[in-house]
Amino acid sequence: MTKARSAAQQRAIEQIETYGSHNYHPLPVVVESGSGAWLTDVDGNRYLDFLSAYSAVNFGHSNPDLVKVAVEQLGRVAITSRAVYSATYGPFIQALATLCGKQMVLPMNTGVEAVESSLKLARKWGYEVKGVPEDQANIIVMEGNFHGRTISVISFSDDDDATGSYGPFTPGFLKVPYGDLDAIEAAIDEHTVAILVEPIQGEAGVITPPPGFLPGVREIATRRGVLMIADEIQSGLGRTGSTLYCQQVGVVPDLYLLGKALGGGVVPVSAVVGDEEVLGLLRPGQHGSTFGGNPLAAAVGLAVVRLLETGEMQARSRDLGAYLHERLAGLVGRGVTEVRGIGLWAGVDVDPALGPARAICERLLDRGIIAKDTHGQTIRMAPPLVITREELDLAVDALAEVLAEVSAELGLTPVG
Repeated sequence: MTKARSAAQQRAIEQIETYGSHNYHPLPVVVESGSGAWLTDVDGNRYLDFLSAYSAVNFGHSNPDLVKVAVEQLGRVAITSRAVYSATYGPFIQALATLCGKQMVLPMNTGVEAVESSLKLARKWGYEVKGVPEDQANIIVMEGNFHGRTISVISFSDDDDATGSYGPFTPGFLKVPYGDLDAIEAAIDEHTVAILVEPIQGEAGVITPPPGFLPGVREIATRRGVLMIADEIQSGLGRTGSTLYCQQVGVVPDLYLLGKALGGGVVPVSAVVGDEEVLGLLRPGQHGSTFGGNPLAAAVGLAVVRLLETGEMQARSRDLGAYLHERLAGLVGRGVTEVRGIGLWAGVDVDPALGPARAICERLLDRGIIAKDTHGQTIRMAPPLVITREELDLAVDALAEVLAEVSAELGLTPVG
């Protein structure tokens, strides 16, 4: 079946393509509203959201608790800048620090701002605490990483699309293979100040770490006197079945990087969360943000923390995630070559014989499922944590139908 798209929707797409910078390649649908795990386009067609804005909508579209808080705060005050104290700021940062088991919080707006802030903090710590000579600090990063697209962050990216025509790049980063503890150990020198790692590499295709990798990073960082920075912007806040993925492997990094879901799908909110030894180094005028920690963002962020304090969302991700992975595993050999992930997060590799994952996602869209491809053959699946078992079945059944349809068109016989 194919979702009907009106001339009005097509005109809206043409308008965006004409006047908007082409830094994205969207699926051909114009969304007008959303509720829970569902999105509705301008023609009234409904779609099950299996992307959640890359985990920014963990708690569902138009979550009533979060919308209520946002509307109430909008009626009071939304933006003050950090030139004054605000009534929502203190409760938010205290609750977030407590949730993460840390002492201090530096709120920003977008995830990449949290990453950039952590790079500055790591260097500052290296110079002022560790004693690294000025301008000599280096930070170890992982191959296949994705931390955003600012100049400094793409300076250590492997993505040709992200790096092409943007040099010269920021120095001071050493790349090692993700999952390789020996390579990390060998890369550390007297000028190393931090190891930056995604506990699970999201953009790379939901790549989970080898057993013992994250505990090994923590041990090396402690023994060699460097900071461990965990970018949990996608993996955190319930997505993998725990508040933070690091908790599942018994690891406490020096700095957590949070974003996306921290804004509840309502406003951009990000944060660096750590202890005073690092975050306490900042002094007035050394780092800032006009919008970071604003009253509206703090009110919504606090409401998100309150949702996570109950443990309900984490439990849903664990239980429904196990079911999702059980269903997806049944597609291996039937157009799928591998499934990775944990909780309500999966990377599904499409058999290259069936064509690119983008084409599969376009067919899923026609069946009312929104999912997104990455790196040619992988479909990322990350539905809102409020999704039901029945809605998971709708999506997996649709994927199975698409794979069978394409296989039949190509004259391929599924294995198994």
